Amino acid sequence: MTDFSTLLVPDRGQPGHVVHLVRADGLDGWLTTQPERVRAAAAAARFKAKPGEFALLPGNKADEWSAALGLPETPGPWDLAPAAARLPEGHYRLSDPVPGAAALGWLLAQHRFDRYKQSEPQPHRVLLTGDPARIEETIALARAVAMVRDMVDTPANDMGPAELQGAVEDVANAHGASTRTTRGATLEADYPMIAAVGRAAVPARAPRLIELDWGDPAHPRIAIVGKGVCFDSGGLDIKPASGMRMMKKDMGGAAHALALADLIMAMRLPVRLHLLIPAVENAIAGDAMRPGDILASRKGLSVEIANTDAEGRLILGDALTRAAEGDGDARPELIVDFATLTGAARVALGPDLPALLANDEALAADLLAAGEAVGDPLWRLPLWAGYRDMLKSDVADLNNAPEGGFAGTITAALFLEKFVPADRPWAHLDTFAWRPSAKPGQPKGGEALGMRAAWAMLVGRYAGRPAG
Repeated sequence: MTDFSTLLVPDRGQPGHVVHLVRADGLDGWLTTQPERVRAAAAAARFKAKPGEFALLPGNKADEWSAALGLPETPGPWDLAPAAARLPEGHYRLSDPVPGAAALGWLLAQHRFDRYKQSEPQPHRVLLTGDPARIEETIALARAVAMVRDMVDTPANDMGPAELQGAVEDVANAHGASTRTTRGATLEADYPMIAAVGRAAVPARAPRLIELDWGDPAHPRIAIVGKGVCFDSGGLDIKPASGMRMMKKDMGGAAHALALADLIMAMRLPVRLHLLIPAVENAIAGDAMRPGDILASRKGLSVEIANTDAEGRLILGDALTRAAEGDGDARPELIVDFATLTGAARVALGPDLPALLANDEALAADLLAAGEAVGDPLWRLPLWAGYRDMLKSDVADLNNAPEGGFAGTITAALFLEKFVPADRPWAHLDTFAWRPSAKPGQPKGGEALGMRAAWAMLVGRYAGRPAG
């Protein structure tokens, strides 16, 4: 992974080129303060200070050049990314302070997923910052986003349930956390829906529930859950080739949850963290679950399988049940899950906006406000009680895939709600985990969507909160 700590350092007066930050409505005023050579260079480059527009400017000497970067009217985390992606290698300082979040785009514009591709070494553009207090968190955020991107971009042949377990264990070891993994006969007995979804991939890619625990028991307990379908063929209700092409990303929820857990531990947030990742491959074999099968669940509810391609909600159901149980008398005071759950969310909201559904108004409001503040927006959909009847089955307690396709994101969340106690604040983020086209600092491929919003919400609730 990119060493972000070398790309964002305190400004102690070391040599560096200036990056002038200019908005379109302030361009004329800025030009009047510049020498003739700079005005001429800006005119020659047709620099209009449009957001992301970029120009190199001459100085008194050959090595005293600077750059100009156009900024949008509303600040965001990706404002500096166009410059960070195009500047020559070197050290840079900004002409004016910008919100700390913009340094995130500077760092991530220089991250590459090059595990499988021969590539030239990338130039290092180092940002000198006058706000050293924000360096640690900015670097930790960049590492978390890069972790999500790299895990999602990794193909399923190298990111199966065992590799996902290894990733959790590596993060745990880095922070002194403990882990436990349930699989085999114990998984079948204790988490029957996880076992059923993944049983066609046994033995090479056997299903499992991976858990991580960290933190002071005196601190508030929270649970983070991530859907870890490492590849989704659709099962016997097989997807078409076009639908299966990107199903390596169906563990994107697990990547978000693990990256958020890493961030919580790295920044020493005063919480008692419980991370849960049900990890499976939804494969096809003679013992694959079938349409019409009825599954038991950890909660005790029976579930009729109407469609084997609606498997993510099944594994999350068992994991959410476990999350709500807590540890003895210590139950979580909030639960957040991430999942690449429904195509309906993408049809409604597109790739950039994760759907947020929650059973608690304060938690939903905090998440929405946090997402807006850090440029990681969410869009709330209702847990509409009127649609609960769609989950009814003639032969079981629940149906996993209502007919008709109406309100697919809402009915999926209503299914999950059945496995969360009504007195536990819970939020469900239906995220795409993928960027279909590139933007500066945001390459095509795996993407963290909703993770930074969740982090900001947790910081708002728990940073500085005393134990007990």
